[in-house]
Amino acid sequence: MVRRSVEVAVPVRTAYDQWSQLETFPRFLQVVHEVEVSRPTLTRWVVGYGPLRHEFLAEVLEQQPDEHLRWRSLGRRLRHRGDVHFRALGPARCEVTVAMQMDAPPLLGPAARLLAGRFVTTLLESFRAFIEGVGAAGLSWRGGIRDGRVEDVGGKAPDFPEWPHG
Repeated sequence: MVRRSVEVAVPVRTAYDQWSQLETFPRFLQVVHEVEVSRPTLTRWVVGYGPLRHEFLAEVLEQQPDEHLRWRSLGRRLRHRGDVHFRALGPARCEVTVAMQMDAPPLLGPAARLLAGRFVTTLLESFRAFIEGVGAAGLSWRGGIRDGRVEDVGGKAPDFPEWPHG
């Protein structure tokens, strides 16, 4: 498991709102080429370096606005899971912590941990530069997810009939 943190000079709500807009990751992270959100709990990612590409699905397992988001990849290749936590450090500062684990055969374990560590460090530094440069997040969905199911938002479920509700 790799765990890294970064302090960001924006309020925790701004950091969370921007992070939870997964489709914007290609704007600040060079290795992410595309993110498609098909429903609140399922995303399709295309990542890669140079001509190498890898496509995978990821499932959001837990999501609590301004606190955390937990995911896992689906499929057999390059499986990983992790979570991101947000902690207010003041009215205009917060800490973002990412923990990520890649499942790899024992022989490749050290290389997988090194790769995951570099990725998480780059992710956090790129995110900080992006959100501090922009200073505000766009509109985001503020609902919750628990055990892979969308929770009621403010006492009523979101108005999307195809979304699974808890």
